[in-house]
Amino acid sequence: MTDHPQPSDHARELVRGAYDVHIHVAPDVMRRRIDDVTLAQRFTAVGMAGFVLKSHYAPTAERAEVVRRVHPDIDALGAITLNASVGGLNPIAVEIAARGGARFVWLPTVDSANQRACQAAEPEGATPPMWARIQAELAEEGMAADPVDVLDGDGKVGELARKVLRLIAKHDMTLATGHLHQDESAAVIDAALKEGVRRMVVTHPEFTSQRIGVERQRALAEKGALMERCFTTPYTGKVAWDVWLHNIREVGPEHSVISSDLGQPFNPPVEDGLALAADRLLAAGFSDEEVRLMTVHNTRRLVGAEALADAR
Repeated sequence: MTDHPQPSDHARELVRGAYDVHIHVAPDVMRRRIDDVTLAQRFTAVGMAGFVLKSHYAPTAERAEVVRRVHPDIDALGAITLNASVGGLNPIAVEIAARGGARFVWLPTVDSANQRACQAAEPEGATPPMWARIQAELAEEGMAADPVDVLDGDGKVGELARKVLRLIAKHDMTLATGHLHQDESAAVIDAALKEGVRRMVVTHPEFTSQRIGVERQRALAEKGALMERCFTTPYTGKVAWDVWLHNIREVGPEHSVISSDLGQPFNPPVEDGLALAADRLLAAGFSDEEVRLMTVHNTRRLVGAEALADAR
């Protein structure tokens, strides 16, 4: 895809002050559309507050610090994703990332047991994730790590996972469920609550390896988790727009947070992501207030930023 829609001026205005809590930009181990420092300049130009730098393979707190030094008006936030490249469920890696300023912890994504075991084919015409090629190359070169399991043999959250949750609580970080199976996500969220984790988000529940239904989404939301609605999931054909919009309506805007998951060279500019999502939501009948709740107020809540004056 090279011809992308342009956000409306109204949508641009609605998402002012928002954070994009899930982006993939350079430097990275795969080609990206833009680098983080340049993106900060573009976020300033469109009036957005900041972004969370996600990598499937490397911690990003040090990168975020550099971006903030160059563009102090943009709140670039670092993260860590607990795949094999950082040792999986590695409490030391989480502790060091937290000391370096990381604000988000994603549980395993590309190396989760669920992602590895998932046999669901991409829908016809869907754009495959860029990391799929890297995973295949690593496997071909004999470097396919064992899946990273969050549950033990009895189906309970394992001790390493609990240590990670305690560290997330200790450092007041945000927990994201990654590419876990919905049953794993439910178990982890229960354990996270017991360990004192304050902010939790279910990563793109409409993604092909998750496909979490409305009833289960409601149950997870009742426990305090936000459902992350990534713009790229329907935009790249992994789920129908009607399903994405239906799930938001049924679970409720108050329980949904919009992110872009952008940065791929073939997708729209990252700074357009939330506004493009806003236009889709408005066209589907969501109100200005609901759109602003999902794109601005809930993203700020998820990163622990100060609420804006128009927050309900």
